[in-house]
Amino acid sequence: MLYVLHMIDKPGVLDKRMAALPAHRDYLEKAPIEVVMSGPLQAEDGETIVGSLYLVEVEKREDIDAFLAEDPLANAGVWDRVDINRFFRRVG
Repeated sequence: MLYVLHMIDKPGVLDKRMAALPAHRDYLEKAPIEVVMSGPLQAEDGETIVGSLYLVEVEKREDIDAFLAEDPLANAGVWDRVDINRFFRRVG
């Protein structure tokens, strides 16, 4: 099953985000679930990071909770809001 994970950062956490970024990247490379794609969300200026987006494939929804519980960005308290939705791939 595919899921979209949409996270919005708390205001003023860029320093926390940048400090956690190397560990976050390492974590994604050996993630316990299949990360189809991921990347930062940007503000309209094309530079300011405002959150994160993942497209993941899992067998059960609970796998996402376990994955997020170990994500260094989550553990650094970067995200204000996390939305998780099932995704049906119609094209592509």
